[in-house]
Amino acid sequence: MLRVDDTVADRFDTDRFEASRTRLASLAYRLLGSAADAEDAVQDAYLHWQAADRRLINVPEAWLTKVVTNLCLDRLRSAQARRERAVGAWLPEPLLAGDPMLGPADTFEQRESVSLAVLTVMERLSPHERAVYLLREAFAYSHAEIAGILDITESASQQHLHRARSRITAVRRRGAEADPASARRIVEEFLTAAASGRTERLVALLTDDATAISDGAGLTATLLRYTTAPRIAAVARAGFTSTPAKRRLAGGTSAVHYAVVNGAPAILFVVGDQVVGAVTFDIADGRITTVRGIAAPARLTRLAAAWQRHEPDTPLIAQW
Repeated sequence: MLRVDDTVADRFDTDRFEASRTRLASLAYRLLGSAADAEDAVQDAYLHWQAADRRLINVPEAWLTKVVTNLCLDRLRSAQARRERAVGAWLPEPLLAGDPMLGPADTFEQRESVSLAVLTVMERLSPHERAVYLLREAFAYSHAEIAGILDITESASQQHLHRARSRITAVRRRGAEADPASARRIVEEFLTAAASGRTERLVALLTDDATAISDGAGLTATLLRYTTAPRIAAVARAGFTSTPAKRRLAGGTSAVHYAVVNGAPAILFVVGDQVVGAVTFDIADGRITTVRGIAAPARLTRLAAAWQRHEPDTPLIAQW
């Protein structure tokens, strides 16, 4: 039978874990690019925490960080994950602004680490490179602390960081971060031009080397990818034209709302209170560099739930 003091201790230890849950989930999301997988990793960490002799854990935060990090690395290394995340077939799960899983956003590095652009390019990093980069850039751990978390040397941690920074810098957004008002104006112009079939205006809003990526609503084995501004403009014009077939596929008439997703401007297609599609934009120096279309239901689960708790602005298009 549990003694009263054992029950109090268990409750105290549970409270200590819950105090770290949001931070751990934010780390796991950055490592995995999936909110659902991040939640599973944090729950597994809780089971490890319950099973551990917590009297021997001097710094719970450090212990939990190590457990979650290594659980995530195990997931990344698994054969199933490698198949599911094959290059060309995977996009990160988008999160609505304000989602606690997005975590700290005080510095440019912290904001960039949850951008869809960086979450995507991190798929090209080794698990250790990814972990070192995030622990250092997003959570400000020292190389000595990272070495302890990953069971590597400080020198190895520094080398992993150097390689990760080189790869991420090569593809990071060009130019300064767009201010929110300018970003919204550009996205609204894009939507207006696409819906009205103004191809020339669409081309003018895109950089010459712009890229558009779509998950094909989860109906294709690989991502759909388009390059060159004229090609993207043609695809956008066709994609943003409302038709009876598209309304049937979406489950009804959509309202189109402006939103911020993973720190980037976005438009959401909403039927009733259900998000059925998201289009995000990377913007640099006043022009669009990347367009991502995400409509696979499995990738929109958490964003859709957050939207239902959200007080939306007036839609950009009331009936699409």
